[in-house]
Amino acid sequence: MQTEERSNAHERKAAAVSFPYARMAEKRYGMDRLDLQFRWGRFGIRVLRCHLASFPPGHLIPMHKHSEFEFHFIPKGKGTVVIDGTVYELREGMFYLTGPDVMHEQQSDEDDPMHELCLHCEIVPLAGAAPDGWGDELEAREAEECVRLLQTMPSYPVPDRYQAMPGFLEAYRTWENQGTGFYTTMKQIIIQILLRSSRVFAQPDEAARFPVRDMNGHRFRLATQYIEDNADRPIALEEVAERVQVSPRQLQRIFRSEGRTTFREWVENARMQRIGSELLQSDLSVEEIALRYGFGNPNYLYPVFKNKFGMTPSAYRRKHKRGAR
Repeated sequence: MQTEERSNAHERKAAAVSFPYARMAEKRYGMDRLDLQFRWGRFGIRVLRCHLASFPPGHLIPMHKHSEFEFHFIPKGKGTVVIDGTVYELREGMFYLTGPDVMHEQQSDEDDPMHELCLHCEIVPLAGAAPDGWGDELEAREAEECVRLLQTMPSYPVPDRYQAMPGFLEAYRTWENQGTGFYTTMKQIIIQILLRSSRVFAQPDEAARFPVRDMNGHRFRLATQYIEDNADRPIALEEVAERVQVSPRQLQRIFRSEGRTTFREWVENARMQRIGSELLQSDLSVEEIALRYGFGNPNYLYPVFKNKFGMTPSAYRRKHKRGAR
């Protein structure tokens, strides 16, 4: 009995290696039970079916149509599909889209069973779904371009050149595990299948251009944030330059062009602002605050602070604390 079980396990393992999608047959319609619906850009996506179908030799699915998008991928076997009266050969590694209201008929080969990965989904525009900020507008444009390509895609089989098919297996494994981030992962996988399918008929110049940073401005923001985060200790030009991956000389130029000041002046201003807040928000002595902010001798703080605020730290504390009463 144990020998037979080991033999069966070995056969299942060998089958999984030769046809990795076979594991999806164990719970064939498990993912179909999910009511997976989400927003992508200005569209609502609702997954109606996502599964592996297996057709025995010579099996015929008569002429029919759907009002939604149905993606067909052939991971193994062969057959034919009739679309709008034209017969097309189906082979392993091909896919085709029967978009809304496309009449089609499928049949597996007389001698070779055919397997099909099916993604059937509804894609509808959402009223008042205007994205705002944090890159959402770019996502909205990409979603719009993808849906436009799907709506205009010719209905005939083509090779799965951009590897959308493996997304089904990834989705099935995600569904099996259902760990942290399950919903977000499933959403991302479905979007990737849509994008990779649409790319087959996209022209190179149709791709949305990703926004490009002004690197001087970007490095200036990184440098000033680093200074702000570390303003309670001495900060050297070389240290910050290394953090933003430029030379000290280039960082000096960036501060002059972007901040209209020198690196040293910016650091000093950040430290004085922090010390000013500390004077008002704590009961530490001026000497303790000076030491906390890297002034080895508290007397060094007085002329720098007075140059910035026009008064000594003690006078600043008295004036603003009195005014806050």
